[in-house]
Amino acid sequence: MNKKFAELMASLEPKRKALLEIKAVTRETLPKGIPSAGVYLFSEKGTHLYVGRSNTIRKRLCRHCRPSAKHNMASFAFLLAKKECGIGKATYRKDTSRAKQLDNPKFRKAIRYAKERIRNMDVRFVEEPEPIKQALLEIYVATVLGTPFNDFSTH
Repeated sequence: MNKKFAELMASLEPKRKALLEIKAVTRETLPKGIPSAGVYLFSEKGTHLYVGRSNTIRKRLCRHCRPSAKHNMASFAFLLAKKECGIGKATYRKDTSRAKQLDNPKFRKAIRYAKERIRNMDVRFVEEPEPIKQALLEIYVATVLGTPFNDFSTH
């Protein structure tokens, strides 16, 4: 393995451990001094569900559960709602698009519920200002923890 990349990889496990050692809070109980850039983890009843990254963690956490957040701003809520409604992978056809799913009253109700659910989930975060390390850390943590709502496929 390339030395530079190996050094980056070696830095991931200590950050993952630090993330899990942080006392979990909820969206409503976020402390004032959270890092601005880094990786965050949503968990529910001890089960790790979703890892994300942001350069504005506080704002990003708010977007995941804001009632008025659009589907592209509340991606985790959208994924939870899809599971609730039994919707599989995106097909990129107009009749199964995100906008079309939001036309369905059952789906709209599911995404509202998902946002409320996220608001009450445990959340942890760890600082990582460097974009490449941040991206690798997100993938590493999601892989190691087996978070079911992370999907790194492309379209």
